[in-house]
Amino acid sequence: MESSAASETTWRVKLSRESATRALAREVMGFVGANDLVTLTGDLGAGKTTFARYLIRALLENDALEVPSPTFTLMQVYEGPKFPIVHADLYRIARPDELVELGWDEAADGALVLVEWIDRAGDRIPPDRLDIKFSLAPELGEDVRIAEMIAHGAFKPRLARAKAIHDLLKSTGWANARRAFMLGDASTRAYERLHRGEESAVLMISPPRPDGPAIRDGLPYSTLAHLAEDIRPFIAIGNGLTDLGYSAPRILGADIGNGLALLEDLGGGVVVDDNGPIPERYMEATAALADLHRRALPTRLPLPNGDTYDIPAYDTRAYLIEIELIVDWYALETPASMHDSVSRIRFLDMWSRALGQIDASQTTWTLRDYHSPNLIWLPERSGLNRVGIIDFQDCVIGHPAYDLASLLQDARVTVHDDLELKLLSHYARLRRADDPNFNMASFARSYALLGAQRATKILGIFARLDQRDRKPQYLKHIPRIERYLAKNLAHPALAEVREWFQTHLPHIPASLDRSEAKA
Repeated sequence: MESSAASETTWRVKLSRESATRALAREVMGFVGANDLVTLTGDLGAGKTTFARYLIRALLENDALEVPSPTFTLMQVYEGPKFPIVHADLYRIARPDELVELGWDEAADGALVLVEWIDRAGDRIPPDRLDIKFSLAPELGEDVRIAEMIAHGAFKPRLARAKAIHDLLKSTGWANARRAFMLGDASTRAYERLHRGEESAVLMISPPRPDGPAIRDGLPYSTLAHLAEDIRPFIAIGNGLTDLGYSAPRILGADIGNGLALLEDLGGGVVVDDNGPIPERYMEATAALADLHRRALPTRLPLPNGDTYDIPAYDTRAYLIEIELIVDWYALETPASMHDSVSRIRFLDMWSRALGQIDASQTTWTLRDYHSPNLIWLPERSGLNRVGIIDFQDCVIGHPAYDLASLLQDARVTVHDDLELKLLSHYARLRRADDPNFNMASFARSYALLGAQRATKILGIFARLDQRDRKPQYLKHIPRIERYLAKNLAHPALAEVREWFQTHLPHIPASLDRSEAKA
């Protein structure tokens, strides 16, 4: 199957054999779904019904399924695992209003609709659709067909992305790989695992983040918090980590403009089991951090296209905009007086004073999500290379204690106090072995401050995921995070912040007393 693009909304494909038609159907399967309309046009024998047959079989995961032409039945309905599929042939429709008698609207509701002879529908053709025009191409060969896909309305960016993915996979030798969707994360990124014989790779789909509403100084939250707004940070930091010898996924190919990267598949090894953290693996993950933190690291990194990426600083403004999430989402049922502008300013001033105690002379790459979901155990490798690292695109220049708090106060799995203390001691020994002047007391203060900042932020994020994004599964982690926050608030450097919580959210500091009583 050879292809070329006339524009970002048109994709012209040469089909030299029937297997190419099957491959095209699998391409289209990846970006169509419920309530979509795909129209099929072309001369008799050009391949419309053959394509529809392959697409329906692929969607139903049944290569032997009988898929007859709907020329005489007008409409065939298939119950798919995720949505119905309607295959219609409107050649024998004389007037568009006959579609009502046919039960068209009811059948099409929530279904993927494939239509041949769509022109019979007249003005009932919706503006958002994918048109696929098949034509014979005898000048290119007796059995050659041309399929021209033209996107309309909301289909335009979807077709453009599908074309970009096809081109990336073709350029890296993965065009014929079997693709399977992977579970996503709490972001807008998506992932697919690709299989090519015994080999596998991961396709990362990370389109540029659309700007949200301006919330402070004319800037959206993502800019204020220094969240990755496109795929450039992931590629820059990923290459930076692998250049330093760490087990980040190697980047096999990338399309920066379209937010695509083909990555080394690090597999599914974990650092936790049913009992929680696996101590030896957490020990190695702690050692990897200590090794990273002993290095002098650049703040500007090259990109494959010749550009450079400047890693932003984790500044006070970023800390505070994240902290505010607890007021905006988690603490909605507290007194209204807590949410007025004066109270908010006092709240942020208090946090600003606390965070001002962080040792600003100690900075490193803060990967920002260095915790169990993003650490992959690689037993076939040795030493620190057994720790695979992913999800580092939000990296900033910050204090080394932040990532250690991310790991040892893991939001998704309980790290008990004795293991946390053991790992802290292990980290301190490694740092002191490299630098006899390493100050553990100063580090411990920053660890408590940044652990409290992170826990406060996560309480807000998980509440937002539930209320705004309809993802209640994150609520089960709330009690664990509350206890982490309470532990950090016990540090003298957070005395003023602790008083605020005792006044406004007293159940959080009390959670530490309750858990100790149970113990």
